[in-house]
Parts: sequence; structure tokens; C-alpha cells
Amino acid sequence: MLPPEGIDSQKLHGAPPMMPWQAFADWIGMGDEPIVVRTWVERGYLPSLKVGKRVMVNVALLTKELLERE
Repeated sequence: MLPPEGIDSQKLHGAPPMMPWQAFADWIGMGDEPIVVRTWVERGYLPSLKVGKRVMVNVALLTKELLERE
């Protein structure tokens, strides 16, 4: 599934390959609406992986998908 239209691949420059979804929300400027990012993860709009109790956004895969979209 393709990531949401509102995410700019330029915002992901320099990001680690994976990060917790809450940190990802802050990283892309959605820290005031983290539930939106959580919903994107739950609906499969953002590539993610559960590591232990944490849900991590696969930033490397997301960046690849966004660059392929351009």
C-alpha cells in the first residue's frame, strides 16, 4: 500500500531506517496529531514492524516507496 500523500520524501532525509511511530509523527511534523500517524500504521498506509511491544515505522522502505512514486 502506498503511503499517505501528505508525507514529503524530503522530510525523511537523514532519518534512521526505523523509528517508533510516535517519534516518526514528531519527525514529520505531526506531533500535535499523533493519532493520525497511528491510524496510518494500523491501516497499513505506512510500512511498519512490531519489535517487542513497540510498533516501528520502516522509514527506509517508506522513503523508497515515496521516491518511486515521484
